[in-house]
Amino acid sequence: MKIRWREHEIIFITLLVIIQVIIYLKQLYEASVGMTVVSYAKEFEEAGGKFIYWKQVFAPQLMEVLLLFAAYLAINLVILPLIKKISFNDVERIFSKNILWAALAVICTCYLLAAGMNLVAYLSRQHLYTYWGHRYVFWLKYNNFQPLTNVFNGVGAIAGMVLRVIALAGVREFICWLIVRPWGRREFRVLITNNITPLFFIYLLVLIVLNPLHQDFLLYFGCVTPVFLVYLFTTFWIFPFKGDASFLQAPVLKRILLVTFLCSILSKVCFHHDKAMLFYSLYWAFLLFGVVPLSWLLYQQRKKQILQLRGMETALAQSDANLQLLRSQINPHFLFNALNTLYATALQHDSEKTAEGIQQLGDMMRFMLDDNTKAFIPMEKEIDYLKNYISLQKLRILSSSDIAIEDNLDEVRCHHLVAPMLFIPFVENAFKHGISGKELSWVVLKMECSEKDILFEVRNSIHRRVDMEAGRTGIGLQNVKGRLNLLYPHQHELLIEEKDGEFIIRLHITITNRNHVASDRNR
Repeated sequence: MKIRWREHEIIFITLLVIIQVIIYLKQLYEASVGMTVVSYAKEFEEAGGKFIYWKQVFAPQLMEVLLLFAAYLAINLVILPLIKKISFNDVERIFSKNILWAALAVICTCYLLAAGMNLVAYLSRQHLYTYWGHRYVFWLKYNNFQPLTNVFNGVGAIAGMVLRVIALAGVREFICWLIVRPWGRREFRVLITNNITPLFFIYLLVLIVLNPLHQDFLLYFGCVTPVFLVYLFTTFWIFPFKGDASFLQAPVLKRILLVTFLCSILSKVCFHHDKAMLFYSLYWAFLLFGVVPLSWLLYQQRKKQILQLRGMETALAQSDANLQLLRSQINPHFLFNALNTLYATALQHDSEKTAEGIQQLGDMMRFMLDDNTKAFIPMEKEIDYLKNYISLQKLRILSSSDIAIEDNLDEVRCHHLVAPMLFIPFVENAFKHGISGKELSWVVLKMECSEKDILFEVRNSIHRRVDMEAGRTGIGLQNVKGRLNLLYPHQHELLIEEKDGEFIIRLHITITNRNHVASDRNR
């Protein structure tokens, strides 16, 4: 899904320009039929000569708006794409083609806009007589210049404005970059942004068009903004959280009451009169019994798309994590080490250990290709996989009094369902960084399981070394954190710390879903 913020903004600015042009056309018509008396016509004639409305007012006004609109389009469609092409290598060089093109685009935009504004100032006689009819020229201080006498008149003022707009557009692009980054629920974040931006621009459009002088700004802000916020919070937070539950369930009802209460506070802040509390109470009731049900009806029309995107994002992230897990295990280094170990035991005529190792490796491969494709598996299978992995590692590691490997997996009796290969990255990391043939080393695994909790702890010694697998740490602890956030949101605690020459990982998972109990074998 593509983020549409830029497109919505361009549409919003285009609508503003169209509305402004319509207003100018209306004023031209009213002036032509005598409906409007131009109060400054006499002063204008005294300052600059014969007054003609379309020539001295309408044409310059139209040019002002179109010039500013053209500059805005140039910034967003030409200058920003050129700036995005600039790399760190370009910055390090004195002369870079990308930097030169971007600088040339900025200079041309500033110069052409300045020349256009000079022409507007000349036609409107702004250098002789300043009036509110040409607000943009006034804001840019073109009434202080002598138009068409110097080709560089006002370039500095225009350049300042253009650079400020570029900076604001840069902030927008940075926010868009943060939104589309591939972490968490990217598609859902983009969906929310694509829904918020058009609503926000409509909100501004109504404010600007229906109330251009902002005489009742507080009334508009206090009455419309809470409706806007309630719709967003309920549609993209409360209703997806609610699912098929009742509105009267405590977690759902608390969230609805909290959101409507906080949003209605805006109306209380904006109105200060004798009956403010009465108005505030009625407005809260309006949000609670009017806006929330209406938002629910609108949500029902889009429920499938919203929930599908939430589920799709989770499924895609889970599939990607599973794929990375599978690659981390079916890795040439891992297979090479395991087969080398089995080959060494075979040379020692230890046929029993060789056969046992081959069986363990086969069980691991079967687990990765079969059970790893399921959403959840019984804890027994996950523990068996861990035990096979540890046994193969013990075969590979030379027996030594300086190496201690301990676990209590044989004693664990757990009847939960868990995501496959949830614990192996921590164990793999412990063996990879915790075992040294030259120093005192240890790996200690401890697992506890109760009716509602799973506690898993891994401790290993720390050895700073570089080996052939130094660049690979399974799927990486950061990816493990992401997988846990997807699978067990608000249901897990992960502690990773380095203390007294020991690397410690503690994972606590709270099982809140009754369906995650292994007694439900038919899932």
